[in-house]
Amino acid sequence: MNDIAAASAANQPLLGWRILTTRAGKQAGGLSQPLRELGAEAVEIPTIEINPPRSYKPLDSALKKIAEYDWLILTSVNGVDALFARLKKMGIPAAKLEHLQIAAIGPATKKAIEEQGLKVSVTPAKYIAESVVEALRGKTEGKRVLLARAKVARDVLPNELRKTAATVDVVEAYETKVPAGAKSKLQKLFASKARRPDIVTFTSSSTASNFLDLLGKERQEGLREVWLASIGPVTSSTLRKAGFPPTIEAREYTMNGLVLAIVEHVHKAATQQWLERLGLNK
Repeated sequence: MNDIAAASAANQPLLGWRILTTRAGKQAGGLSQPLRELGAEAVEIPTIEINPPRSYKPLDSALKKIAEYDWLILTSVNGVDALFARLKKMGIPAAKLEHLQIAAIGPATKKAIEEQGLKVSVTPAKYIAESVVEALRGKTEGKRVLLARAKVARDVLPNELRKTAATVDVVEAYETKVPAGAKSKLQKLFASKARRPDIVTFTSSSTASNFLDLLGKERQEGLREVWLASIGPVTSSTLRKAGFPPTIEAREYTMNGLVLAIVEHVHKAATQQWLERLGLNK
């Protein structure tokens, strides 16, 4: 490898790789941009989109009596955005939430809450519901908890908290849908081997399950020749249950963690290829 090639490999380790991102359109850049900066051709085909809930009544009702709650749990930036947008719409200042202990899943969610001028009391070590339950152990017994989240979500968190005698109100802050046109775009991309991406990324179980449904049974077999990159164990479990275990799983369940995992895997594969060519892999 000459000096120019070596420098290119160091600065753009994903050069020549086509990577599909399935994240919601407004958020896709948070993953696509770092991939492009590392040399990848990032193709964006969102398999979910974020929409308002069908009714704001449950959320509005909870916000009107926010003084009665001890804890607020937010599981995504989408939930933060939706909740504070609703507070603004209702004319309720964020200061009305200052008495709450707040738990956030992940650094991005924590940052979004802090940007609203509120303090986050708990951020779990791992950014999944099970880790939140562990982080809250001994803190929510007998307390009243408001959990604002997507319409469709796992019930691990509220179920486990209720076992500790906490009163948990779960309200829908937003819902996710399949974007119009996503099916035709995906099927066109996978119609021929030449068009297929080298890697497909999944940032949630919803992006994974929607992707597989949209792609259809006939084209799913093409995934056997594609690396699937998952943001964490919950998303990986969804892929495995569908018969497509991920090639890559992030150790830190964030966009940066996912990008790092992809770079590490690509580097490992490239190193293995060089060793095989040189006959040094024995």
